[in-house]
Amino acid sequence: MRSQWLKNRKNDKTPTQMYYAKNGIITEEMRYVAKIEQMDAEILRSEVARGKTIIPANINHTNLVPMGIGRSLKCKINSNIGSSSVSSGVEEEVEKLKISIKYGADTVMDLSTGGDLNEIRTQIIKNSTVPIGTVPIYQIIHDVGSIENLTISQMLKTIENQAIQGVSYFTIHAGFLLEFMPLVAKRKMGIVSRGGSLMATWMMKNHKENPFFTAFDEILEICAKYDVSLSLGDSLRPGCIYDASDAAQISELKILGDLARRAWAKNVQVMIEGPGHVPFNEIASNMQLERVLCDDAPFYVLGPLPTDIGAGYDHITSAIGGTMAAFSGASMLCYVTPKEHLGLPNAKDVREGIVAHKIAAHIADVALGKKGAIERDHAMSDARYNFDWNKQFELSLDPDRAKEYHDETLPQEVFKEAEFCSMCGPKFCAYKISREISKNSCEFYKECK
Repeated sequence: MRSQWLKNRKNDKTPTQMYYAKNGIITEEMRYVAKIEQMDAEILRSEVARGKTIIPANINHTNLVPMGIGRSLKCKINSNIGSSSVSSGVEEEVEKLKISIKYGADTVMDLSTGGDLNEIRTQIIKNSTVPIGTVPIYQIIHDVGSIENLTISQMLKTIENQAIQGVSYFTIHAGFLLEFMPLVAKRKMGIVSRGGSLMATWMMKNHKENPFFTAFDEILEICAKYDVSLSLGDSLRPGCIYDASDAAQISELKILGDLARRAWAKNVQVMIEGPGHVPFNEIASNMQLERVLCDDAPFYVLGPLPTDIGAGYDHITSAIGGTMAAFSGASMLCYVTPKEHLGLPNAKDVREGIVAHKIAAHIADVALGKKGAIERDHAMSDARYNFDWNKQFELSLDPDRAKEYHDETLPQEVFKEAEFCSMCGPKFCAYKISREISKNSCEFYKECK
């Protein structure tokens, strides 16, 4: 599908969705996203032009199916996968990718830090129909051996190599400035971002400004060349609710807004990354603050997690916070798995994390009246009342799990048409009783009065 679209634009010097949108051009990607989101293509074009919505779609990812991220669209979900130095392998990561897509991830981030990073990324992009994001600093450090060996030239080389591979968005930690270091000292948990901690180490070692901030214009040139969106990373996101909404977090957020405006001037699409661990009563104000400081750029949030004591169940903790975040203006939720804070997630954990956050996003979409959201709920209600079990499975966010739980006690095919489940049995099902009552005419009830 995209191959022909891209072929027609191969000689364009600035092939970004924002560039086309600013020049009044509705691309095929915009038309596709508008159709999926049930909105007018011209309205979507205007949103992309103003930076309110992004369509992450690297020109080298030809098998990508376009999607959009923005407040006027349905809330999206990102799945994080990736190898580590302890556990690495191409097959494992491709399996996680396929599970991510199967259960509804709208984007996938490859956060690999161990193994053959280029091969892992190549295979992930090759097998993915959704945009792939990365955190380039991980490969930079992997390739140079130590943070002390990092140079701007090596940094830019790695970034461009990933862009050539087809990465659709980069998380770069460019908003963490040297002057913010004293603010970190006031925290309970300091820096919890891997990228942020690496930047802090480099800045303190070299007594120089953040190299991603210093080379930001050069990074923008690469992004504009391949239409790579920037996900401006929150190095100073709070890692516990004690640190939420502190001076370090807000100071960086202000810089991220400045960087977003610089990116827009170069026709580069941007989203802003956000917290983190935030008390439930502060989530809405955090979303509003980002809108003000970052000119309503799409907000991509990790959670937020409104409590610190959900270890083993942090996919639930995060989904609770994510629902409020999405309702209050977040455009995409980064999933959290049950393994958060504990270990590297496996395929099962990926599934659990995605479904929990799909639920969170959908709840917010329904509450906000997003087109096409509540209709699925109504269809499920009809299927339940009519005992259409297969339709119920189909409409579930995790059809496999729904069918599995039903079939634990009633596995035979005949029970797919039964007017009861194993909870109430044939005599005590409220739906069945209600259906029998409703068969009586209005006259019957009048007579009873």
